[in-house]
Amino acid sequence: MRLLLAEDERSLSRAIVAILEKNNYAVDAVYDGAEALEYLETGNYDGVILDVMMPRMDGITALRQLRANGNTTPVLILSAKSEVDDKVDGLDAGANDYLTKPFAARELLARIRAMTRTTALQSDTRLTAGNITLDCATFELSSPTGGFRLANKEFQMMELLMRSPRRLISTEHFMERIWGYDSEAEINVVWVYISYLRKKLAALGANIQIKATRNAGYSLEEIG
Repeated sequence: MRLLLAEDERSLSRAIVAILEKNNYAVDAVYDGAEALEYLETGNYDGVILDVMMPRMDGITALRQLRANGNTTPVLILSAKSEVDDKVDGLDAGANDYLTKPFAARELLARIRAMTRTTALQSDTRLTAGNITLDCATFELSSPTGGFRLANKEFQMMELLMRSPRRLISTEHFMERIWGYDSEAEINVVWVYISYLRKKLAALGANIQIKATRNAGYSLEEIG
């Protein structure tokens, strides 16, 4: 799941990114409302975490513009403003939830899960393809013979593949969704993680495989 974080306090932004990445979210971090809107025009995000008091454009203005543009991506407002009127303003502007600072990491994660529940369709937290199951709550990839707990990026790649079986996913799409637009990672890192996943599928005796189509991308296919 990919999130956009707009928070101008750099140390807090780094801390939130670390929390989210530890919990298998992919995160792009920006530092003002105008930049957030630019990212949202070009990026495909499952949710947005938006600070209120930011330079260039504040979070409430950015949120109103986002909704005026017809973008329905779930938004969680973060703010030091805790008055009822402030919360009402945020929710009326189109936010799905409002969390005041300071906050506990567990509450932030719970609110993100709640905010994205509809779009993520929590009913399919267990994805199945062939004899392989991916548990999106525990990050475990398993078959009748055993299982592995996947690392962050392994999980995100496998989730993309299993949510769209037989659909070609380009290397560029993996890079954008998992490593982010500003990543300095080389594009061949996608092949490296595909190799990790292939080895785990083989160890599990999977009857599915990650197929590479030259100059097109990767897809999840049944064997035989």
